[in-house]
Amino acid sequence: MLKAPSFERGVYELTHNNKTVSLKTINAVQQMSLYPELIASVLYQATGSNEIIEPVYFYIGIVFGLQGIYVTALFVTSWLMSGTWLAGMLTVAWFIINRVDTTRIEYSIPLRENWALPYFACQVAALTGYLKSNLNSYGELKNINEDIKSDYKGQQWFCYLLMSASTYTFMMMWEYSHYLLFLQAISLFLLDSFSLEQSDKVHEVYKIYIFSLFLGYLLQFENSALLVSPLLSFVIALMLAKCLQLNVKKGTFVAKIMKVINFYLVCTLTVTLNIVMKMFVPHKENGHMLKFLEVKFGLNMTKNFTMNWLLCQESLQAPSQEFFLRLTQSSLLPFYILVLITCFFSVIQVIFRRINSGKSLKETITLEDGQIGERPEIIYHVIHTILLGSLAMIIEGLKYLWTPYVCMLAAFGVCSPELWMTLFKWLRLRTVHPVLLALILSMAVPTIIGLSLWKEFFPRLMTELMELQEFYDPDTVELMTWIKRQAPVAAVFAGSPQLMGVIKLCTGWMVTSLPLYNDDDLLKRNENIYQIYSKRPAEDIYKILTSYKANYLIVEDAICNEVGTMRGCRVKDLLDIANGHAVCEEGDKITYSKHGRFCREVKINYSPYVNYFTRVYWNRSYFVYKINTVISFQS
Repeated sequence: MLKAPSFERGVYELTHNNKTVSLKTINAVQQMSLYPELIASVLYQATGSNEIIEPVYFYIGIVFGLQGIYVTALFVTSWLMSGTWLAGMLTVAWFIINRVDTTRIEYSIPLRENWALPYFACQVAALTGYLKSNLNSYGELKNINEDIKSDYKGQQWFCYLLMSASTYTFMMMWEYSHYLLFLQAISLFLLDSFSLEQSDKVHEVYKIYIFSLFLGYLLQFENSALLVSPLLSFVIALMLAKCLQLNVKKGTFVAKIMKVINFYLVCTLTVTLNIVMKMFVPHKENGHMLKFLEVKFGLNMTKNFTMNWLLCQESLQAPSQEFFLRLTQSSLLPFYILVLITCFFSVIQVIFRRINSGKSLKETITLEDGQIGERPEIIYHVIHTILLGSLAMIIEGLKYLWTPYVCMLAAFGVCSPELWMTLFKWLRLRTVHPVLLALILSMAVPTIIGLSLWKEFFPRLMTELMELQEFYDPDTVELMTWIKRQAPVAAVFAGSPQLMGVIKLCTGWMVTSLPLYNDDDLLKRNENIYQIYSKRPAEDIYKILTSYKANYLIVEDAICNEVGTMRGCRVKDLLDIANGHAVCEEGDKITYSKHGRFCREVKINYSPYVNYFTRVYWNRSYFVYKINTVISFQS
């Protein structure tokens, strides 16, 4: 974008990119979600930063600035829920101490989630403020002072606008954002189903979803993935169900039956609408995700290389014991469990009381009531954290969505007198005045936690900040240097998708594939190029590479001679299973291929391999072969 003569020309070249992947024109803005980079390029030139700072440092500064907004939003959310800034400070402390499990910013700066999640945190903070008060009709405000009424309406309007803007921005920044918003919509639906929040307020949030989805569809080059998303089907089903609702007196048996029917109707309509949308809307995006989930949950079996390779990725496994140990050592997990259990059972009490009596939530909740589950924003966060936590227990990579809210919810709970008062009411504490003790504990417990965290983790954090680390991978640097100096400008390189991404980034040369998993053609390319590590004949590999107009092949020793820690998860093992060259029977592998592994055989330099490939460069990690345009058969 910075090299382009104009913004319009830069966008055109990105959306009609034929200089990255051979024989393929891609819309890089859509497929790689490059909207943040478009905005960053405008800011860089508009602010005159090109005369002050290099582009890479400007880019890094924006991403780290967004992380500051992320933490600030968590701070505000915890403060809104507890009523004290102490909860916000504790949230920030836990977030930083557990940063290995709360964010990937330290080692993967350009990740889309690093751009998107700060906006989601702002949306959650605005939603928390929006739900916090149950007063949202003029009739309920008529007995209140006009100034207070005006302030209240202003706060509600500010929260609504912030929620609208952050929801749309979040959806633009990350291709998987609508799945996370779908979980949020389910949380709000459950909140509304038990009449725990006024329906009109929840349905205003649904309108924001619909507006954001359709605006995102138009501005994301008619992204069909948004039209077939479960979020859109779910929200439309909710709107239709509301139109079909009958006015029945609350608390009656008929009203309870209608609630059950409404719940069933929404679920049925959602599934039906999603199926219908997929029948009429052409779509390919994210289809592999459903196949992956089927295999992940044991609903299907596959020999497909791509699916099995994804299942073997560490981030898609169940969380390790070290994850829970780290959260426990920082005291986060024990307090989170305490807060979650207390809030959850209080919410269950409220739901049963609401179902039996048919009464609405109290407009004002006093500390003496000891009913923290009466507050709509608490109910929403309890449901949402349970949904996110359930997914994080299945796929470790989703912990980065869940753990920040663990920090926020745990900090809110220990700093909230209402939580301690709820516990005391259950324990029927009478020896000490419970309200006074709740107030004391809400200040003493977080203070003690803060001091212990300071003593244990602050010196460690300062030591880490003093360390200066350096990237050291001389073999890769040597390879990139050779490509820049020796390879023709029009050359096309083939190899593993991860290495091809590095080559494109560092040299600018064209490649045959990229590490992208949202395009069926690129997925097929990746699988085909990976065949260089399989037991296929030289002729087959040559045909695959020339079909993509590749000029050079790069074999990685680390993949060819990989010794995997997970059984059956090495690339070569997955290829053998996909190609039918090996089967697993009681742990014994039976080989069917009469050919040796290509990546090893090609190094020996004998026929027929030398007929198709000529080695032109090698070091300890990489072997580069020129793909012969004219085959010279040698004995």
